[in-house]
Amino acid sequence: MKKKDLTAQQLVEAAFELFAEHGLEKTSLGMIADKVGMTKPSIYYHFSSKEALVQGVFEHLFRDHTFAAYFSTDNLDPVSFATKLYEGGLHMMPPPDQSQHAILRVIHEYTMLAQRDVVYRTRINGMQQDFLAGFHQLLQVGVELGVVRASNPQLKAYVLAMVIDNISRNILMQMDMDYPGIWREAVNQVLEPPYHIQ
Repeated sequence: MKKKDLTAQQLVEAAFELFAEHGLEKTSLGMIADKVGMTKPSIYYHFSSKEALVQGVFEHLFRDHTFAAYFSTDNLDPVSFATKLYEGGLHMMPPPDQSQHAILRVIHEYTMLAQRDVVYRTRINGMQQDFLAGFHQLLQVGVELGVVRASNPQLKAYVLAMVIDNISRNILMQMDMDYPGIWREAVNQVLEPPYHIQ
């Protein structure tokens, strides 16, 4: 990696940490420069503005945030389907050691930004559509395998997407709940009884 690219990555990582701690609006370029150990004008060599750096953090954060990164629709069979659906959702949840809570806080910051900025709203809506379509496709496979109840698979897909999204929000708010149990219950609601997760 070139030195310029390395420094840009360091700026993105420092900005991410500060966004998690202070939020997007309260984090200044001066704070980011101090964290990396450079002058504020030096940032402009890597990013033309704070907005460009905010965009860089967004790209870094959401680079691998796709339905396919968590759930697979390949090589499914009636025996493995329910387990893979359940485990995919668990994989989306941050571990209990709080190491991923910073990611949830920054995602929340971008969600708030999306309410005011059509560019971010469009990008986040696109990701949401990817998850909605992914769940729908996955449940269609489950219907074909006889594992998922055939009625309203699209609505079932939307329910699963909303449940996993709200689990993340509640984890961010540090609400103490049995999240794996909640996800298991949601998954079992779409499955035929013989395939329920225990």
